[in-house]
Amino acid sequence: MAENLLSPTGSNMLLVDPSSPTGHNHHNSYLGVETSAQTFSEDVPLLGDRIGEDEAPSCGRGDRQKSDALVDYEFRWSLSMSCQNSSVDGGAPQVGVEGGAAATRRTLGTFAGVFCPVALSMFSTLLFLRLGMVLGQAGFIQTLVMFFLAYAILFMTILSICAISTNGAIEGGGAYFMISRALGPEFGGSIGLLFFFAQVVSCAMYISGFVEALTNNFGESGTLLGHGMPGLPVGFWWRYLYATLILAFCLMVSLIGGHMYGKTNVFTLLVLVVCTFFVIISTFVKKNLCVDYPKENTNPPQMDAAVAELHNCSQNWSALYPGMNGHTFLGNVYAGYMNDYTSSSGMSFPTVFAILFSSVTGIMNGANMSGELKDPTKSIPKGTLMATCFTLSVYIVLTILFACSADRNLLVGNYTFMIQVNLWPPFVVIGIFAATLSAALGNLIGGSRILLALAKDELYWIFLKPATFMTKSGNPIASVMITWFLVQLVLLTGSLNSIANMCSELFLLSYATTNLACLALDLTSAPNFRPIFRYFSSYTAFIGMVGSLTMCFVVNAKQASIAIAVLFVLLLVLHLRGFEKSWGSISQALIFHQVRKYLLLLDSRKDHIKFWRPQMLLMVSNPRSCCQLIDFVNDLKKSGLYILGHVRVGDFDWENEDPLIDDYPKWLGLVDHLKVKAFIELTMARSIREGIHHLIRVSGLGGMKPNTICFGFYDNEQPSDALARLQQKMAARKRFIKLYTSETPENTELLSNFASLRPSDGSRGFNGQEYVQMVYDTLKLNKNVCLFRNFHVLDKDALSATRRTMYIDVWPINFFQPESANHFDNTCLFVLQLACVLHMVPSWKRKTKLRVFTCIEEQREERARKEKKLAEFMKILRIRGEIKVVGWEHILRSLHQSLGGQPNLEMEMLASGVHEPGEPLPDEYLMKINGMIKDHCEETAVVFLYLPKAPRNENNQQETYLRKLQLMSHELPPTVLVHGLQPVTSTAL
Repeated sequence: MAENLLSPTGSNMLLVDPSSPTGHNHHNSYLGVETSAQTFSEDVPLLGDRIGEDEAPSCGRGDRQKSDALVDYEFRWSLSMSCQNSSVDGGAPQVGVEGGAAATRRTLGTFAGVFCPVALSMFSTLLFLRLGMVLGQAGFIQTLVMFFLAYAILFMTILSICAISTNGAIEGGGAYFMISRALGPEFGGSIGLLFFFAQVVSCAMYISGFVEALTNNFGESGTLLGHGMPGLPVGFWWRYLYATLILAFCLMVSLIGGHMYGKTNVFTLLVLVVCTFFVIISTFVKKNLCVDYPKENTNPPQMDAAVAELHNCSQNWSALYPGMNGHTFLGNVYAGYMNDYTSSSGMSFPTVFAILFSSVTGIMNGANMSGELKDPTKSIPKGTLMATCFTLSVYIVLTILFACSADRNLLVGNYTFMIQVNLWPPFVVIGIFAATLSAALGNLIGGSRILLALAKDELYWIFLKPATFMTKSGNPIASVMITWFLVQLVLLTGSLNSIANMCSELFLLSYATTNLACLALDLTSAPNFRPIFRYFSSYTAFIGMVGSLTMCFVVNAKQASIAIAVLFVLLLVLHLRGFEKSWGSISQALIFHQVRKYLLLLDSRKDHIKFWRPQMLLMVSNPRSCCQLIDFVNDLKKSGLYILGHVRVGDFDWENEDPLIDDYPKWLGLVDHLKVKAFIELTMARSIREGIHHLIRVSGLGGMKPNTICFGFYDNEQPSDALARLQQKMAARKRFIKLYTSETPENTELLSNFASLRPSDGSRGFNGQEYVQMVYDTLKLNKNVCLFRNFHVLDKDALSATRRTMYIDVWPINFFQPESANHFDNTCLFVLQLACVLHMVPSWKRKTKLRVFTCIEEQREERARKEKKLAEFMKILRIRGEIKVVGWEHILRSLHQSLGGQPNLEMEMLASGVHEPGEPLPDEYLMKINGMIKDHCEETAVVFLYLPKAPRNENNQQETYLRKLQLMSHELPPTVLVHGLQPVTSTAL
């Protein structure tokens, strides 16, 4: 049962790769070993050849037949686009780039594409609808504190956005694209979906603000119509109808395209600035005005009777606007929380902060338009920072003016009081409509772009596939329609204040993850993270992340917990789904950073026997014949290091490039397919023995080095294709389950990635003496050795399905030195330790029991005493197992007779085993040992045997040694022959 070198049938290892390299290789077969000698070719591979033959344009030197100008143009184009998209994104669908449509869509500059949508969104409902309410409820001091907290979080997040957005080319999808490409598909997909819903909720909130202004001013007895004047009907379903009509208008604009929205933003912002200017002027001009409470405020605060009589105001249904004076300011300094008349719910610092923060969450509206920006890398940082500073300045000025001019009763009893105190009341109404409508449009368009990006990346199987439908001009009408439908559902929630909490939670969580992305990128110290924007650090990102998460729980701990739980569920689902595309996941950079740090701390000089664990290097030639063995050693490693080693025989001097560079992904695909936790080490050498020396010496890193080398067994059995059988079995299991996954060559061409099995009359390229010499070299390199035989018959599925109790048999006896049967050395302990480790694996522990055998000569000692002694020894070692005592006196008697009837002399000879010249043990003796083991293997799953030390190559001792091993393990169940060098178990605490 050998597969070229170390593989018996389907289970064991093959160190020689019978497949020859592709390209200009000559295939020479010597004793079944195919060597490669690649001649030098004049066709020097281009730099871009490694990217892939299908990808264009290449990142290489260009076509030598073209003109120099054309070559230079193509090189710069490929460097800016193909290298980023193909190399970094791994061929993933590029969001926002649709061929020729991309150029026509990128029409917006910094002011129209970023500054205007960000400023309009940050004004939205707060500027004219809720600023007075926030001031009246929280007071001047707490209002400033809220602005400080909100804008501190915003500024920290903006710094992170600027850093990420200036570290590479940004395509469509805005914030989602940045986060997903920085953190990877698992984090990006979960956070992106959450951010999409944040855009949906925010859009609904802005439309609710528009409807509130509409009904307050043009409803029955509205502010602009006057008391007793008929107006628009008011009620829950009427408001929902108005919101539906407004949303339908936003839908029409969105279907026309984002460029139209960008062009109208400039005019909208100009209108808003004019309206704000008139509000500021009005605070200085107007004074001592009676302002009526809105009709929906059924329980307003009452005015002082003397003041009402003095100014001829209604004591119960109006409030006084006194104008600028110090007394009014002193009355607004401290907080005075009371019920919100729109929702009849009590107000507090967290709820008021949620309303304020939800209105200033538009800092990513510019980033969401990245697909329409001419230069997103430049426009996003500059426009976002300018807009944020501008809006903060306006809010601070208005807060001071309102605190000095508006009575508290007016602030909490009429959220739209600015209309009645303005020089021309329609100015404020126009400003409200402009701010809320433009903000709603921005979120509808931005949300649809995020959904399109998610759909194109195929993160959620087929569920988002319909969202990829686009017009010829590149407008994602399907994404717009889906976003519109979800906003329509959110509008059923009710008033603006009811939606604000949910909106704030989602945006705070989105900002926390954005800061986390920037923090992680900075902490990994990745050389390629060098953003053009320099005004950030890990401290700003950390402050932004902690601040966002803290306020997330302050606003509503229950909603925050639910949102984070949903985020982790999405993260888990996407992690289990698995992705073939690579976006440069930040998790890999963080893992590298931490692993390097801890590997330096893992000092091999501090190793202790109490914490010993097997660190396996399994030598594999053709994995098609040894899938069962690869899986078995994965169980045997006990959370230790596991490496699959492979040697290709060839001469590197004759190669144009590394011949193994294309093989490495194929082996990784095999590891993924078999679901084993193993590393891959490949090498090329002039001989297998030399290659094994390479792998044993250089495999692992630092304190994580293999201590046990595993070989297949050298025999004459024909190998079987275990990989083909495994694929057929897995296909049968999935026959009724059809998942939408893009299959990769590693899955569809796994069999073709590895050479066919050697024929029954094929040579392995080495002989038995060379095989034993490799085992001898391994022991000489101070490594433990395991030889695996007959693992092609191991069926773990059958073992799991059986109702019988199977056994893991251990024979810790050196049968090559029978006189040492009563002694335990390091190898005996190592055999017991490995068997115990295997029995600790849950799948083996459920179906098997550990059984330890010992052999006695019944005339020389009592069975009970030997069994008791072994039981005490196992108890000291804390190994639970059944003890089986076997008599072998008849075998020893036959052995003595075969050696000439001189037991003392022969036993003295046997003390040196196979290390002495001559025939130390007759074949008949080992055949009887084999028969004795077979007699107890009826219900055995795996057998562990003592492997005698391999001899030097003197007087054909190595070939004799191998023949004895073959006789001893012939036709046994899956067998592990073990030789240990160091102590591996301890009785001390």
